[in-house]
Amino acid sequence: MSFKYPWMIFFILLQIIIILILKYKKNDLSSALPNASEKVLRTLEEKLDKNKIFWKNKIIMLGLFFLTIASTGPQIGTKVRPIERKGVDLVIALDTSTSMNAEDVKPSRLEKTKFEIGQLIRKLKGDRVAIIVFAGSSHLYLPLTTDYDAALLFLDQIDTQIIPTQGTSISSAIKTSISAFSEQKDKFKVLIIFTDGEDHEGESIKTARQAVKMGLSIHTVGVGSEKGGLIPELKNNNGNKKYKKDKNGKLITSKINREILQKITSVSNGKFFWFDNNRDTHKEILEVITGLQKKTISTHEYFEYEDRYQLISILSLLMLVIGLLIPTQRLSKF
Repeated sequence: MSFKYPWMIFFILLQIIIILILKYKKNDLSSALPNASEKVLRTLEEKLDKNKIFWKNKIIMLGLFFLTIASTGPQIGTKVRPIERKGVDLVIALDTSTSMNAEDVKPSRLEKTKFEIGQLIRKLKGDRVAIIVFAGSSHLYLPLTTDYDAALLFLDQIDTQIIPTQGTSISSAIKTSISAFSEQKDKFKVLIIFTDGEDHEGESIKTARQAVKMGLSIHTVGVGSEKGGLIPELKNNNGNKKYKKDKNGKLITSKINREILQKITSVSNGKFFWFDNNRDTHKEILEVITGLQKKTISTHEYFEYEDRYQLISILSLLMLVIGLLIPTQRLSKF
């Protein structure tokens, strides 16, 4: 059992205190009417029935007690009802390769991407969302859900260490997204790939064409500047950053590969987006999602406590009415 307004329990405790005070307090006519004459007191004692007064007060107090309980909003058990929403199934594929640590986009490509995705998720309405993380391989990190708070929590934990196999396999992310959708037949399936576009496998265009045949619409979001940026590694003992180098000892500059990302969208009925330090790309993506045809999504059943104050309220009102109707005078003798 739970209470919708638990602070009302204070009044129950207050009533108990009042009842205890009245119980131990002298309770007769002389104390109630200290200025009344003995003749008046005797007349009242003859007319009033102490037994009836006793039960009248008890029933009224009990009625007030139950009324206070009802006002706390007691809730017992659960009430289950299904919820249907209009939306699309949205799968977000997030590149977690080490090149996403580049700082040409502040504070880093990955952190900027997580921020944009978070803003997008917060503004979704009725759409189901899933998250895939990928580098040299891919993994369904969060299945389709309408629990946006959970999605944000999962998103916050993502870093470039989450996939041990390094590289950037966009095709693997597309393949994983196909299995992420619960229904393979409909057209309300959207995949958004957030990456710097460094496709190390070269199968992404072919895989994108296959995905389109299965009803997917693929959008790509390029992360990074055209100038590119160095890829930070672990800090040395002096606290200075070290940057990734190639086999010849030269610093590696990671640049966004617009061409591959634009090709993917051209074969998959999608749109190419790009962001740097000065763009709120999530707003542009949200406009595209909002404009899509929506389907009816039957979500998990929604659980809520069922209010149980009604019967208690009826009982309390009944007791108050009975208490007020009980006469206090003695029955006349004929």
